[in-house]
Amino acid sequence: MERRGLLCLCSFIALLCLSSAEVFFEERFDDGWEDRWVKSDWKKDENMAGDWNHTSGKWSGEPNDKGIQTYPDYRFFAISAKFPELNNKDKTLVFQFSVKHEQKLDCGGGYMKLLSGEVDQKKFGGETPYSIMFGPDICGYTTKKVHAILTHNGKNHLIKKDIPCETDQLTHVYTFIIRPDNTYSILIDNNEKQSGSLYSDWDLLPPKEIKDPEAKKPEDWDDVEYIPDPEDQKPEGYDDIPKEIPDPDAKKPEDWDDEEDGEWTAPTIPNPEYKGPWKQKKIKNPNYKGKWKAPIIANPDFKDDPDLYVFPHLKYVAVELWQVKTGTLFDNILICDDPEYAKKFAEETWGTHKDAEKAAFDEAEKNKEEEEEADKSDIDESDDEKEDDADDSAEEDEDDASLHDEL
Repeated sequence: MERRGLLCLCSFIALLCLSSAEVFFEERFDDGWEDRWVKSDWKKDENMAGDWNHTSGKWSGEPNDKGIQTYPDYRFFAISAKFPELNNKDKTLVFQFSVKHEQKLDCGGGYMKLLSGEVDQKKFGGETPYSIMFGPDICGYTTKKVHAILTHNGKNHLIKKDIPCETDQLTHVYTFIIRPDNTYSILIDNNEKQSGSLYSDWDLLPPKEIKDPEAKKPEDWDDVEYIPDPEDQKPEGYDDIPKEIPDPDAKKPEDWDDEEDGEWTAPTIPNPEYKGPWKQKKIKNPNYKGKWKAPIIANPDFKDDPDLYVFPHLKYVAVELWQVKTGTLFDNILICDDPEYAKKFAEETWGTHKDAEKAAFDEAEKNKEEEEEADKSDIDESDDEKEDDADDSAEEDEDDASLHDEL
């Protein structure tokens, strides 16, 4: 009984911790989602503005769990939703969403943005400033990574670490956690892929130390590591040694006629005595002091910022993309202050349906292969029929020719 009571108490405490999580934005794209999101008119005048399908996709673990999917091809996409202004001072910031590339994306983004301040959502586009950009980006064989870009003092800074993204056609959850101690974690499908410090993994601040720009190498500083050996002298007559000499084994052919063929000369061969151009040996320089380096000093431009993690006016979540081949589906967007709540949210959405989605995808691929095989069989049968028709026609021509000969 005591053991059962302890388990119940632990469960209650865990539930209490989750219930204390502050959720700033949560979007599952249920009915009425269009009232919460604003489609931008960006690129509309050029007929290059894309649209969004409200769908669970071609394969899904739960047909009623819908998101928004890009369409048609060769378009720019821009859409945003507003939430009460957020200042994450002294709070952990968790930004999470799921994304699926049904089109087997070969070049395009699947990232999202958080914007600050006042934004005209109908004009939101590629030039609109943002505070955070996060999510997968794929282009060819070289770019298959997770973007994590932070804006500081009006400048965008890309994470310096390389984080591979998922490249299949299934749903994956991307989570970005920024903590008040200026540390971060990036998760994919609830598994941590990268973590570290905002100080070291982004160039958000100038370096604490720099090379002294006023320092100069002393005039008597000898940084030549090896010097010619003064005792090594070129042997007398070295330059007179020829590269090639007449072949001593060569003999004048018996049928050689000097009057007709000219004076015979023996062919040449490499001279075994020739060692190439002479090079003076080198020895370690006794005065070598090593490569000169400017001394390191404190950077006068460095000013520490313990609030490096703070984004005081977050107000919009948005998607802004260019896609050649569309079919990317976004869903289950979450902004909160509790990584455990975000993990539970991912398990309740993506985690609950992932196995069924994989089974649906495998079934779709199987059906696709069977259709392709059937089409191939139809083409082969058609080719066989054409060959039979050609053979029949040839036989008829032969019969006509024989009849003509008899007549």
